[in-house]
Amino acid sequence: MTVTRGFRGRHDRRAVDLPPGQHLTTGFPVLSTGPAHNEPTSSWAFSIASDAGVTRTWSWAQMMRLPTERITADIHCVTRWSKLGTTWTGISLDVLFEDVDVRYPYALVRSYGGYTTNLPMADLTGGKAWIAYEFDGRPLTPEHGGPARLLVPHLYFWKSAKWVSGLSFTTTDQPGFWERHGYHNYGDPWREQRHTDD
Repeated sequence: MTVTRGFRGRHDRRAVDLPPGQHLTTGFPVLSTGPAHNEPTSSWAFSIASDAGVTRTWSWAQMMRLPTERITADIHCVTRWSKLGTTWTGISLDVLFEDVDVRYPYALVRSYGGYTTNLPMADLTGGKAWIAYEFDGRPLTPEHGGPARLLVPHLYFWKSAKWVSGLSFTTTDQPGFWERHGYHNYGDPWREQRHTDD
């Protein structure tokens, strides 16, 4: 795991409503399984493979023509830091699913560099998840998952996969990278689902 500067230490959690075991940070810590992947927008693409095996792919230019949203959300890392009121720009997955027939209940998220994470479809629809490409009004840097990352702020932040490249769907829940290495399969910060047995 790589940790870079940005961690500012503990703050008084009594001043705000935080999930159990979390503390505030004013920085934006960078944690990843290896070095940042820097996929240029000229070759970046995002694909969704439907239940029937039909794949729909968007280039960066095609993605940037889709309707966007400005999202304000609190984010919570499994390593116990929280950052409140973060602002992002991105495309709702609901927009992308309009062009893809998906009936299976689970998704496996893939990233450039080989990272994967799993999520129920219910956590990717209904205005709960986005492909985010800006943070705080600026293009998302590679260290924070740029040019685009998944944003699923209601779950621990490892579920918001950096350098996202696509989704596929399954009838059963298939663990991703961290889920196979001892992290909780779902990752609800309010239920403190950090590890497999939590």
